[in-house]
Amino acid sequence: MDSPAGTPRRSSRIQKQSPAASSITSSSTSNGTTSKPTKITSRRSPFLPTSLEVILLSLYPITLVVGSLFALLDPAARAAPYNAVTQSHFASTAPSYFAKKSNVFNQFFVKQGWAWVTFSYFFFLFTHPSTGPTGSLEFTPRRVRGALRWGIVTLWWVFVTQWFFGPPMIDRGFILTGGQCDLVQMAEEGKVDMDDTRQFVTGVACKAVGGKWKGGHDISGHVFLLVLGSMFLFEEVLHVAYRSAKNKQERTVYMMDGAIKSAEVEAQREADGAGQWTLGSKIVLAVGGMSLYMLLMTAAYFHTWFEKFTGLLVALSGIFAVYFLPRVVPAVRGIIGMPGI
Repeated sequence: MDSPAGTPRRSSRIQKQSPAASSITSSSTSNGTTSKPTKITSRRSPFLPTSLEVILLSLYPITLVVGSLFALLDPAARAAPYNAVTQSHFASTAPSYFAKKSNVFNQFFVKQGWAWVTFSYFFFLFTHPSTGPTGSLEFTPRRVRGALRWGIVTLWWVFVTQWFFGPPMIDRGFILTGGQCDLVQMAEEGKVDMDDTRQFVTGVACKAVGGKWKGGHDISGHVFLLVLGSMFLFEEVLHVAYRSAKNKQERTVYMMDGAIKSAEVEAQREADGAGQWTLGSKIVLAVGGMSLYMLLMTAAYFHTWFEKFTGLLVALSGIFAVYFLPRVVPAVRGIIGMPGI
């Protein structure tokens, strides 16, 4: 049919292109040509862990689950008597060498765990080219901020396991959940006055006089220490792994104006050999790997499921404060920085 007079006919080709034209993101140049469409991508949220961090974070619950399942499925572990008070097997009937608290790895590695973490980290901090001149004890800005991060994580370890304006947080939690030092038998024998039991408000003091913690929720100190120490070390060497693989890091941060940018915008000039696996970085990985193995042994032979789970949560809460809070709070980042930046 002919169009009414005075009304121009629309080309069917134009009609077919019109819907598509509404979604075109390219722009036209002055000579009438169309520029190449630009793909717009959004950055990863600073609240989200990077790909490597996701892998590391998943290792801990997987390790705890595998170890706990092993204890349930292993005939020797099921048959061995278990002491519910100490949350461990009796040494005389322990199903494995690692089920004994006296094993050499527990005595000289786990019980001295923070000393190993501290030594390996500072050896890395003062020998890796990403932090300052190798072979020099110069306190560069990166080394100072690294020491501050270690100090905050160490303070969290002290608060939870050693001292928190009195008894540590683990012992305070045990008492708040109904636990106490059991000295009834010793009091009956006249070795300890019943009124004196009030002074035994820490696990160390209770055990020193032959008492035992009973009745409360005992957060696994071994799980806490092994997770906190190893995750701290892994976080500090992640940037080496990224740069050695020549991959761009995925870490993002909030800027003062609220914009989300790559963490590299605040980096200093990258040092030569920043992605080099030095002796210090290898020692850090060795200590972290040994911590994961002992975490597996702890999961298999010590503590209840819930005690191990709470130990994991308390450890990761300290890691979050040091390695995720700076990404979303510029003021915190300005003080303690971020590894490799």
